[in-house]
Amino acid sequence: MKRYLFLIALVLLMAFNEQATYREVDNTSFGIGERLEYRIHYGLLNAAVATMEISEKVVYRNERPCYKININGRSVGVFDLITRINDNWGTYIDTAAILPHSFYRILEEGRYRKYEYVDFDHEKREAITTILDKKTKEPREPIISSIPHNVQDMVSTYYYIRTLDFNKMKEGEIINIGAFFDEESYNFKIRYMGKESVRTHLGKFKAIVIQPILPKNGLFSGENAIKVWISDDANKIPLKIKASMFVGAIEIDIKRIAGARNGVPLLE
Repeated sequence: MKRYLFLIALVLLMAFNEQATYREVDNTSFGIGERLEYRIHYGLLNAAVATMEISEKVVYRNERPCYKININGRSVGVFDLITRINDNWGTYIDTAAILPHSFYRILEEGRYRKYEYVDFDHEKREAITTILDKKTKEPREPIISSIPHNVQDMVSTYYYIRTLDFNKMKEGEIINIGAFFDEESYNFKIRYMGKESVRTHLGKFKAIVIQPILPKNGLFSGENAIKVWISDDANKIPLKIKASMFVGAIEIDIKRIAGARNGVPLLE
């Protein structure tokens, strides 16, 4: 009898530890097979195209089911002749917790190269970053960093935002998200700006408006330099992004939606 009591206690302890490590997020906005395509333009010039795609199948990381999300961006036209860009960002997001288990970015911008892989251990609260040598692509010594509870990477952050209930927020409310980037943890702040209509390549949509609050930097002009419109429906699909930079303004505009979990957002 004592042995059975011990086994029951052990199972309960393991269940408690699992629950303590991984939260549960109610996600009804996205799922497998979603593909979003964007046009990136600088003034009237097409600068690049990008895709955000969730794999058709659930995969496993750390024995947990995950969405495999891949983002590709490449320069086009004149910009491709001036400075060729071919970037690939990706993450494996826990389907229940909407937390990253692995993250990667492969950057090829002109002569600049970066090959980075990050593994997240949410139980130990550690992120293990491995950077490959630019020439040989051999892995360098891993860098272990401490991370806060429920930390996001730069890709999973945007998918986590899509799970939030903006109807319960007030205009001007600040959303705080723990994030990890470039071997550092920081508090990523986003301001909810309310709702409005937005015109895109696909037409005019009702939208939720948010603004990342940026620290001082040499790229963007002010803390409110970026404005993001998300479809005001069950999908919460990113529709448009405007970024004011010191060298001009860049817009990212949706041009195709496929595999949306709740159907394509209705035009206004």
